Amino acid sequence: MLSVLDLFRIGIGPSSSHTVGPIRVAGRFVNSLHREKLFDRTEKIEIRLRGSLAFTGVGHGTPDAVLMGLMGLYPQTLDIDKTKADIAEIKATKSLSLDGQKQIAFDPETDLIFDYETEPKLHPNEMHMTALDGSGAQLREQTYYSTGGGFIASIEQLEKPLENDIVKVGKKVPYPFESAADLLAFCAADDLAIHQVIYANEDAKRPREETDAALDRIAEVMMACIDRGLNTEGILPGSLKVKRRAPGIWQKLHGAPLSNEREQLFDWLNVYAMAVNEENAAGGQIVTAPTNGAAGILPAVLKHYCCGEQLMAANIRKFLLTAGGIGILYKQRASISGAEMGCQGEVGVACSMAAGGLAAVWGGNPEQVASAAEIGMEHNLGLTCDPVGGLVQIPCIERNAIGSVKAVNAARLALHAPSQMKVSLDQVIETMRQTGLDMSSKYKETSQGGLAVNVVEC
Repeated sequence: MLSVLDLFRIGIGPSSSHTVGPIRVAGRFVNSLHREKLFDRTEKIEIRLRGSLAFTGVGHGTPDAVLMGLMGLYPQTLDIDKTKADIAEIKATKSLSLDGQKQIAFDPETDLIFDYETEPKLHPNEMHMTALDGSGAQLREQTYYSTGGGFIASIEQLEKPLENDIVKVGKKVPYPFESAADLLAFCAADDLAIHQVIYANEDAKRPREETDAALDRIAEVMMACIDRGLNTEGILPGSLKVKRRAPGIWQKLHGAPLSNEREQLFDWLNVYAMAVNEENAAGGQIVTAPTNGAAGILPAVLKHYCCGEQLMAANIRKFLLTAGGIGILYKQRASISGAEMGCQGEVGVACSMAAGGLAAVWGGNPEQVASAAEIGMEHNLGLTCDPVGGLVQIPCIERNAIGSVKAVNAARLALHAPSQMKVSLDQVIETMRQTGLDMSSKYKETSQGGLAVNVVEC
């Protein structure tokens, strides 16, 4: 079983699959050079970006992310300002400190290749890395995939047949669910809420206090991201010159009478979600939830309904554990990659997760929680990923605001339902998977269709 902490990764924007994933891929390749005793002989590294990583890599920060990984940096701990200065030096000197230990020649213009012609083999986000010695002889090559949400895999991992359609990793857990039906059956058998089942599985991986500390840290980073987004004005990086809107909306809300709070419900959710995704677009610190492109939905719902003047730890943990459990189902049974599923696999999944988490906080039983998650996805089916200019800005920022509102409504509808809904969570996950496979690649994070071609960059 995956852990919820695998889904909620602390990293940087603007993309979990195009930024966080490539950092980790480059780092894994460098580690393999150490392991194979090839590091000291390595004098040159070549990288080929294919598929979505090639078509939208520049707008998603992929080239710089690769450099970060080669330098031995980690998404959750790197210093943004220092890293930007280091990358500028690499580009100026055409030299790179590999893993922070040895200097090698590296010219991003020639050694980092956008391979638009080669079709990716197993996933749309493909990276091929090669290490060469001083004479130009090949020492090692490896193909990797960034599979969404910061997850990565080698070609061997994806080619290996999987038993029962699930990857077996880590320690055995008491509730090894492979479907929503399994999860609900475990809840019924032991009279547990969904978050309690997830807690039990996490307890098999580490002490409870470590899980709680990690969940609290995730919430803390989410709230800090909202705060930065609400208080940082200016223009987002990139050719679109998009102005940050969250600070202006935030100021208007604070200047309005509290009596209008009910009418302003959408505004509160909108501003929190947009604050996060404007920070993401600027390359700030972010939590994948379950991806960076959809990172504003869970924090917006969490902020408005689970955090008062003081963080309410019990509700926050219940929300994150329940949402994380739902996210695990999507990751294991379908995909959370926009390049594979379209935006239904990012914003749709985040909406589903947030709806289920909120239904749990509001006292919903496991069936109602699953129904909320189902509704959250059902009305995002077919959502395309067509970022204008290859930037995670239009329509991504507003799409998170809309997804937040949908999540809350989905939770309300599920709690008002008189009985179990006709469509199950498993059925909607499978429908999303089939829809994503049928969707044209033009609408799956390649910026070759939809808004990306019908909106002229200004």
